[in-house]
Amino acid sequence: MTFHSAISYARPEAPTRSQRSVEYDLLAQVTQRLRSAWASRTTDFPALVRAVTDNMQLWSTLASDVALPGNTLPAALRARLFYLYEFTVHHSRAVLDDKASVEVLTDINMAVMRGLRGEGGGR
Repeated sequence: MTFHSAISYARPEAPTRSQRSVEYDLLAQVTQRLRSAWASRTTDFPALVRAVTDNMQLWSTLASDVALPGNTLPAALRARLFYLYEFTVHHSRAVLDDKASVEVLTDINMAVMRGLRGEGGGR
């Protein structure tokens, strides 16, 4: 826990963050790590493995959430997000096998981040 987050927890007047905001921040963090790890993959392959694994774990959590019966997202959106999870797992394996780049994974994350910010457009 960082100093600032500890202060936020301790202050009752601190605003609570929305789930969308938390999801956005997590996607932003893992996307940045994917990009950074990809850039240094030849000198630090374990960092790429960690970043790709963390991205898959994040998508696994999102998929679990959209699969819950009480999830209030529209069914079509839930299905698309679950498909993206499946694609992410498949493509991540190709990245780790040195058969693909992380570009598609970061593009997917960025698209979801735009949606979380209400910038989805065309839906």
